[in-house]
Amino acid sequence: MKRYRIPEIARKYVEYDLIQKHTKLPEFPDSRVRLLFAFLNKSPVSSANSELFALVTSLVQMGLDTHDLIEPANIQQAEREMRSRQFKVLAGDYYSSRFYHLLSQAGQIDTIRTLSGAICEVNRLKVNLYVKMKQCIVTAEEYLQQLVQLKMQLFVAFSKLFDDKDAKSWSELLRAFTHCEVLQGELGKNEQVDTFAGSWAYWHIWHQGTDEELKSLRANGLDAAALRAMLLKYDIRNKLVDKLSQTVEHIQTVLRELDSEKLLNELMLIGEPFVRLVRHSAPALREG
Repeated sequence: MKRYRIPEIARKYVEYDLIQKHTKLPEFPDSRVRLLFAFLNKSPVSSANSELFALVTSLVQMGLDTHDLIEPANIQQAEREMRSRQFKVLAGDYYSSRFYHLLSQAGQIDTIRTLSGAICEVNRLKVNLYVKMKQCIVTAEEYLQQLVQLKMQLFVAFSKLFDDKDAKSWSELLRAFTHCEVLQGELGKNEQVDTFAGSWAYWHIWHQGTDEELKSLRANGLDAAALRAMLLKYDIRNKLVDKLSQTVEHIQTVLRELDSEKLLNELMLIGEPFVRLVRHSAPALREG
């Protein structure tokens, strides 16, 4: 099995001093990319292109995630904020465009079509979710499941390259690992008032909260202390960690059914950060 080095290869495309100087970029989608690389590497149909396909998919995902960070234009924005917004637009477009160039150079026209179709589906799903969020009709669980689907959609496009047995494991593990990534991100969103709005915790409280709490949410009237109190009241961290723990257990169950020791070892490495997060949070779960 080839050594996994996609983040190293991607670095020359994503780490530009000018971009890093003026704006913050999303995290590299390492778990999903590493999972894709591992399954592509195992399949005789795709092993020769495992590095290329994993690389271009990571760049497209970085482009989509960068665009998601763009705030609506505001006349009152400071020059620094406006420049950051402009660089996010340009960076997202650049990352997304690189996959055309790399795949066309390799003569992988069918893969260009496959990923282009997946991008269209991601944008369709994204619009549907944003409309529901704008209308405040999305539940916390709908938000979570739709976000998982959004994050895994590009990777689903490669399912046709795997045989029936691998396709089943791939599908289950892709959803489970994506679920872990999303839950990890949602735990981070609760740490600041700016990232709390529109999160799983936000929608959970939106449907469970008192009239006074809903008034604060509508007015964006929470300060850090009020947010901490609300998160504690609704036991948000423990609820998210419990979901993460259940998903990690499901991953471990699927891994026990694999017939490849090399693949098993690789996937255990992918899951280790989530296992550590659950273990680290175990005291909080017991206190809750």
